[in-house]
Amino acid sequence: MAKIIGRESELAEFQRIYDSGKAEFVVVYGRRRVGKTFLIREHFKQKFAFYHTALSPIELEGKNLCNKQLLSFHSSLMRYGAESGSQPQDWFEAFDRLISLLEQQKEEKRQVIFIDEMPWMDTPRSGFTTALEHFWNGWAAGKENIMLIVCGSSTSWITDNLINNHGGLYGRTTREIKLQPFSLYECEQFYESKNISLSRQSQAEVYMILGGIPYYIDCMEKELSLAQNIDKILFRKNGKLANEFDRLFTSLFTNASDYKKIVTLLSQRREGFSRKEISDQTGIPYGGGLSNMLRVLEVSDFILPYTYWGESSRNVKYKLIDPFCLFHCYFKSKKMTTNESFWQDNLTSPSLNAWRGLAFEDLCFSHTRQIKKALGIAGVQTEISPWHSHATEGNNAQIDMLIARADRTINVCEMKFVDSEFVVDKDYETKLRNKLTVFQAESKTKSSLHLTLITTYGLIRNSHSDRIQNVVVLDDLFTK
Repeated sequence: MAKIIGRESELAEFQRIYDSGKAEFVVVYGRRRVGKTFLIREHFKQKFAFYHTALSPIELEGKNLCNKQLLSFHSSLMRYGAESGSQPQDWFEAFDRLISLLEQQKEEKRQVIFIDEMPWMDTPRSGFTTALEHFWNGWAAGKENIMLIVCGSSTSWITDNLINNHGGLYGRTTREIKLQPFSLYECEQFYESKNISLSRQSQAEVYMILGGIPYYIDCMEKELSLAQNIDKILFRKNGKLANEFDRLFTSLFTNASDYKKIVTLLSQRREGFSRKEISDQTGIPYGGGLSNMLRVLEVSDFILPYTYWGESSRNVKYKLIDPFCLFHCYFKSKKMTTNESFWQDNLTSPSLNAWRGLAFEDLCFSHTRQIKKALGIAGVQTEISPWHSHATEGNNAQIDMLIARADRTINVCEMKFVDSEFVVDKDYETKLRNKLTVFQAESKTKSSLHLTLITTYGLIRNSHSDRIQNVVVLDDLFTK
């Protein structure tokens, strides 16, 4: 059995569900390449009563999609011992054949049914979801030994048709498990399992490029340096992930070009854009269609809606948070370099250093639980957001991250990704003092302000660093 890295809570949940003694309809969803299929297959592979993977529509020709999916389902039925016969003519017949197969097996034994990439099976006018409703409501839900697991990368289809279904499957799913990308802690375990030796700073940089996506980081080769790996994976013509950006959206969305327009636009401004700005600049009409696309990108973990600290919820902005997409748009689509050694040739360039600073901020936002643990406030209720000044003249103060705590304390966080211990000089001390003064004046907060530095290797204390009360280092982000 291949080693499963991390996922302790998901594995424990799978076991609880397996042992529940009742019919279970389990939905596992999450971003493409996050490891859904691997986790389910490796945990349950000796227990499947039936396992089917849908055909990718990208690989199929445009005609007879339903027929091809039915033929593939028929092949899976035969592989698991179904009686020979002709291909099912529709999904009602296909699920009836599945029922016949399962009824041939011992009813006292837990029967695990796994249907992978289910959204691909729901081709236009196929009647798939109605047949699925009939299968579950009319047969499976009454069988205490049935455990149906379905998954797919099309998070919008999963949420609309299963989790938030308003028809025959309303309230029928018994468990929903959203698989998140690896944390730095899990990535480090993954590297160790592959005998890949990287410093934690290098691991953080890989995370800032590829995110915590297992499939992506599995492309790393232990014989190569970080820079050599990045060039080989992303910048070579036939690199494993050289065309992943286009494949990613084509595989998830029917109107992939509009989704790519939104993502590309959001990559152009750190703080993101309002819905009206997105509509104006992409040409996508401001209405339900755009709202649905933004919702889909949100539940798929590509974007994040947020408001600045202290602002009305009406002032929502949408920002791009997927590291891989941010990297692609920053370097690949914008610069369109043809240099296959781009990363090695530009390691100390201003553009890479600027990117590292911005990407480290995103890394910190994706590890706020670890930051809170390092600050000793893991159990304190908090609201975490950025802040910017509303002053119209002579001041553009902004704060990368505010951790507003229920104990009337606010951690004012600065993030710095540097190669050695950070040094505060006179100019930076002045900048910090100005930020605190402006924030306190504009917010009128009565909370205590704790200036907090999140950096790679720590802080060298000197006469300019007294205002910094807390220091969080990169090692802290690698905690469980």
